[in-house]
Amino acid sequence: MTDEMMRELLEQSHTVAVVGLSPKPDRASYQVAQYLQNHGYRIVPVYPREETILGERVYARLEDIPFPVDVVDVFRKAEDTPPVAESAVRIGAKALWLQLGIANEVARSIAEAAGLAVVEDHCIKIEHQRLLG
Repeated sequence: MTDEMMRELLEQSHTVAVVGLSPKPDRASYQVAQYLQNHGYRIVPVYPREETILGERVYARLEDIPFPVDVVDVFRKAEDTPPVAESAVRIGAKALWLQLGIANEVARSIAEAAGLAVVEDHCIKIEHQRLLG
């Protein structure tokens, strides 16, 4: 994905579901979600436990979210991402974003075949700072 495409995605997105968002403030997922929240994005925690994280209701699965999601931002092991891509397609997300260090050809293929934009191996916080900072 080009810088211009990434910039456009970040500018046009408002709701980011963060899969694997930890409730622990020292974790990267928490810090990235907090940054996004502080920059006007609605973050939606997707985590199997907890009721709220960063003041937002937590959902156990993407399919449980009762409103549209623009970006599915993933903090999971690469091998765990294909089912997340399938869920992102099912909920009608516009993009699948695999965080820094995460790439998976199967997940990318699933998402791209359904028309989702795909970003792999990039941190959404770092890219936001770099492109829109």
